[in-house]
Amino acid sequence: MKLTTTIAAGLSLLTAAATAEPLTIYAPDYFASEWGPGPAIKQAFETKCGCEIEYVTGDLLPRLRLEGDATRADVVIGLNTDDAERARQTGLFAPHNVMIDGLTMPVDWTDDTFLPFNWGHTAFVYDATKMDAPASFQALLDAPDTLRIAIQDPRTSVSGLALALWIHKVFGDDAEAAWAKLAPKIVTVTKGWSEAYGMFTEGEVDMVLSYTTSPAYHIIAEGDETKKAAIFPEGHYVMVETAAQLAMTDQPDLAQAFMDFILTEDFQSIIPEGNWSLPAKLDPAKMPAGFANLPLPDVALIYDSAEAEALRDIVVAEFEAGLGR
Repeated sequence: MKLTTTIAAGLSLLTAAATAEPLTIYAPDYFASEWGPGPAIKQAFETKCGCEIEYVTGDLLPRLRLEGDATRADVVIGLNTDDAERARQTGLFAPHNVMIDGLTMPVDWTDDTFLPFNWGHTAFVYDATKMDAPASFQALLDAPDTLRIAIQDPRTSVSGLALALWIHKVFGDDAEAAWAKLAPKIVTVTKGWSEAYGMFTEGEVDMVLSYTTSPAYHIIAEGDETKKAAIFPEGHYVMVETAAQLAMTDQPDLAQAFMDFILTEDFQSIIPEGNWSLPAKLDPAKMPAGFANLPLPDVALIYDSAEAEALRDIVVAEFEAGLGR
């Protein structure tokens, strides 16, 4: 794999500046929204390259599969590790060509196609003024059935799939039984994250499936330190979001320039408060104060993209069977 250098990155930016065509980036809706990281990233990159970014939002993988080689995308951002293998199998992507030393993630990264830009631990978030956190994942399963939890559907939600993979990773052959113990406490299974989290903030549920970084939003944006993530000694499943460039882009220099930009401090410093997540490569001392004292798990759990894809149908079946008992 050819690795870029600082000099090569600078040259690619200069070359990119010469083009009048915008860089077309396919992104999830949240990413390019006014409250997502996309606008600030767009401004920072356009200032450097003298070019223009155009975001096209929606469901990434279905759009790419439909368009195939005719896709307008130059870069795709927002695919997570649990979807990466399906994306890889389209054959649409080129190597990212970015040196990945110095990443500040708790998992090793060797993928030469999908470049990480942020990550987070899946977790159950609760209000510390209303309840004590379960001391472990097993303790959560053993909690009274009066506990009210909202989760996301693993068939429609990346966070829901992460929960299914997390339960499989922790409980193995007993995953279906774990779901069956959790089931009486689950008052709703939503299509996506925002619906479930809204139920939590409205007080309709006691706990919600989210991320260990979710309390940082409440601390920084609301001055509220009552929202906490329950930390389990069994470990927490890690979700990593990635970017990749398209092999058929007609702007390879500009696409490469953007890929080179992703792990720079200018990009990475936008992530904490832009995406309420953890940057893939940023000195912890440069994180916003609201993140400084967040409790994080000692054990990070993950499946690589091929493993996650191989387990997808298995973990969804465990979820369906466990909730159906």
